[in-house]
Amino acid sequence: MPGPGCGTCVSGGIVVPRVLVPAEAGDGAMYTPLLTQGEQLDVLERLDFVLRNISELRKEVEELRNSLQHLAAEIVSEVRSHLEETQKVTRRRRFPFPRERSDSTGSSSIYFTASSGTANTDDGESEGGYTTANAESDYDRESERESEEGEDEVSCETVRTVRRDSLDLVNEDETHLILDSSLEEGLGQLLQQADRLHDGNEQEKREGFQLLLNNKLAYADQTDFLWRLARAHSDMCEITEDADEKRSYASDGKEEIEIALQKWNQSAECHQWYAILCGQLSEHESIQKRIQTGYIFKEHIDKAIELKPEDPKAYYLLGRWCYQVSHLGWLEKKTASALFEAPPTATVQDALQNFLRVEELSPGFSKAGRVYIAKCYRDLGKSSAALLWMNLASELPANTKEDAESERELEEMQAVWEE
Repeated sequence: MPGPGCGTCVSGGIVVPRVLVPAEAGDGAMYTPLLTQGEQLDVLERLDFVLRNISELRKEVEELRNSLQHLAAEIVSEVRSHLEETQKVTRRRRFPFPRERSDSTGSSSIYFTASSGTANTDDGESEGGYTTANAESDYDRESERESEEGEDEVSCETVRTVRRDSLDLVNEDETHLILDSSLEEGLGQLLQQADRLHDGNEQEKREGFQLLLNNKLAYADQTDFLWRLARAHSDMCEITEDADEKRSYASDGKEEIEIALQKWNQSAECHQWYAILCGQLSEHESIQKRIQTGYIFKEHIDKAIELKPEDPKAYYLLGRWCYQVSHLGWLEKKTASALFEAPPTATVQDALQNFLRVEELSPGFSKAGRVYIAKCYRDLGKSSAALLWMNLASELPANTKEDAESERELEEMQAVWEE
């Protein structure tokens, strides 16, 4: 039984206690409910709403858990399939001898033993009593899988007969070496194709990006693969028009190359593409973040040049950084001074020296590079040199999006020059 000063309210089958408070002091105090009946109903409705949401959330969590389990199973299946395919390739390459079938009695195939005389074509056996690889033999009538296993066994026996003193079965260590060799060969072909697609048009760049994504599971532990994957993200950031997609590609590529840098800090390409992706990502961030990224960009480009001092692209990137810093606006300079003890500094002359170094290492490296040289000479007041490099830039095709943009700048410069 509820004690004095308490009451109950029945609503929706739920008994809710009501707390009573004295209306006046004294022995004849009157008690009134803390919540009115309408307020109590409102509380009940809110509680019911929360309970329903919790129930729905529990169902969504369960569905998510099932989806993750299904995804994990698919990943395991893909890895298992890839390993099985790799092992199949390894088995076919295990022996350095060709294993070609032949119906000719004069064949030199290792399926014919050479211990005594020529092969006997009447019963499919050689004079030494070993089974040949004729198309009429018994094991050719078996299933494809049994045939492959039989070939390996016959091949082993024949090799032992012909080369008993000089050839042993491949041991486990040699099998790993052959597997590694097979993966390296496949990686080499993949990287060549990726480089070719990177140098192509926008559609080819998209194909190269998808190609690398499809092979990430197999080669994610290879530095040459990872920095190319990051480069492909940079390509996609360049060719897409949507701002959100640009940011997403730059962010994902930066994450990929960060993983590579943790393992291979002495890779010039990793440092270079990390700097590039940081720069691309900063285009969608605040002035403060862009200035902070400028320090990071310079640090990694300097490291790339230290590791690979003959790379013209690194000097081009450094020259572009110097030119942009030399042309920072008033607001950016003030922000840098307020946020950092030593704001970034560079001159047009610094930029020019780096662009000239590019031409020294690789003449005609890019149309944009020559346009930058012309702009530097223009800013330094050297009109004749600027005109010379404008003409040299006109001779090169616009192979990249940046080249196309520099071509428009070149046309504007030429128009001003003619005036």
